[in-house]
Amino acid sequence: MFDNIYFWIFSSIASALLGAAALAYIKDTKLGIWGYSLFDKILDRVRDKYHITALDQPADAWRSQEPEIAAKIDELEARIKRLEDR
Repeated sequence: MFDNIYFWIFSSIASALLGAAALAYIKDTKLGIWGYSLFDKILDRVRDKYHITALDQPADAWRSQEPEIAAKIDELEARIKRLEDR
């Protein structure tokens, strides 16, 4: 009886590790990017259809993913503000 439980535990751990390794390998390929965008589109449709607010992303979520671009935009906005104030 306990042999089946240990087998289930070890096989689930091994499959989780293999899945994580495969995901890390495929995430930067064209197929991986396509898959992620498809999954994101499906989640957006489900969110909009069933009004699930837990799947909403904050409007500034891109700032944590692209900090250099966010810093440059902030710098440009500050320059525009200074020019408008003159």
